[in-house]
Amino acid sequence: MNMNAQDARAFLQGLFGAAVDAVGAARCLPPHLPRSPEQGRTLVLGAGKAAAAMARSVELHWQGALSGLVVTRYGHGAPCQTIEVVEAAHPVPDAAGRNAAARMLALAGALTEHDLVLCLVSGGGSSLLALPAPGVTLEHKQAINRALLKSGAPIAAINCVRKHLSAIKGGRLALACAPARVVTLLVSDVPGDDPGTIASGPTLPDPTTCADALAVLREYGIATPPEVRAHLESGAGETPKPGAPGFERNSVQVIAAAKDALAAAAAFARAAGITPLILSDAIEGEARAVALEHAALARRVALQLVRPCVILSGGETTVTVRGTGRGGRNAEYLLSLALALDGARGVYAIACDTDGIDGSEDNAGAVCGPDTLERAAALGLDGRSLLENNDAYTFFAALGDLVVTGATRTNVNDLRALLVL
Repeated sequence: MNMNAQDARAFLQGLFGAAVDAVGAARCLPPHLPRSPEQGRTLVLGAGKAAAAMARSVELHWQGALSGLVVTRYGHGAPCQTIEVVEAAHPVPDAAGRNAAARMLALAGALTEHDLVLCLVSGGGSSLLALPAPGVTLEHKQAINRALLKSGAPIAAINCVRKHLSAIKGGRLALACAPARVVTLLVSDVPGDDPGTIASGPTLPDPTTCADALAVLREYGIATPPEVRAHLESGAGETPKPGAPGFERNSVQVIAAAKDALAAAAAFARAAGITPLILSDAIEGEARAVALEHAALARRVALQLVRPCVILSGGETTVTVRGTGRGGRNAEYLLSLALALDGARGVYAIACDTDGIDGSEDNAGAVCGPDTLERAAALGLDGRSLLENNDAYTFFAALGDLVVTGATRTNVNDLRALLVL
């Protein structure tokens, strides 16, 4: 196939766009809406980067009266008429998220057995539902959250801690809604799509324990204030467990996940005459180490498989932050990949977060190709030094190779594509 560098990059960005479109609320949510209650009212509660877009989709398709409150990241709002949208901070929580979570618990406390709660949850909800447990302060949660995000801990471990320091996550929101029926619709941003891990499972019982949370803090060397340690050691932060009363009438459904984005990306590739190979929708690990594995795979594909081919993967890598640069796990993955490929001919790549934000930066990710290191050298950029300083954003910004989409209002985590021509 004749495809120059410009064509290859345009193909990869088009593929990413198709993947994001496939997991948007407007497409994924309407088929999963329950029937409105015959006697009671419907209350919508929600949190996450997709929460406002989900609320908007509910309003457009719901038959009957609605009210409610959802909280989303700053800049991720959507126009709603009867469901209030609050914006708050992510990934480190703030007072706006704390206040929104407290208001949700207050709304939940006025429900009857005839009412329906439609809970709209997506990735990012853990930070946005920032209501500390008694004895734990918002400042405690902010400090621990910052440290965990830099530690390289996987999302399941981070959310285990978050659940046990919260007054609303880990199933507590569902219990507050009782005796109303709770229907939870989820957009998954976690490898494996465990409903209880997505946004720290505000409406799901939790099998993890305070002891598990303490073990995570020890393993990753997280400084733990005495008040937090006492809260966990006393068992005061224990979450409701599977089988606990209060969840019997509730239901949960994952309406969009990484596998759906990858399927759309594969369909986009096939339509362009390019063979897709889906590795996994649940890849985890240190970003730069995963990149080394994928570089080796791309070289094998170039030698052994019919070309052109695009290697697709989803999931969530991690970055253990030791430097002082501007990073993002997708940019770090790509810089490590470019260094490992070392200008290998005919291999291009994109790595982006489907929410449009690579970590906490203003880009979704970046693209690279066979000329990346050569162009960087011409600008005096030392890729290895920048990688060691966790400064991949600076590297790709200088090349003009950042992918900037703005808020997509969905979130099924990362999508990576290696095009082998």
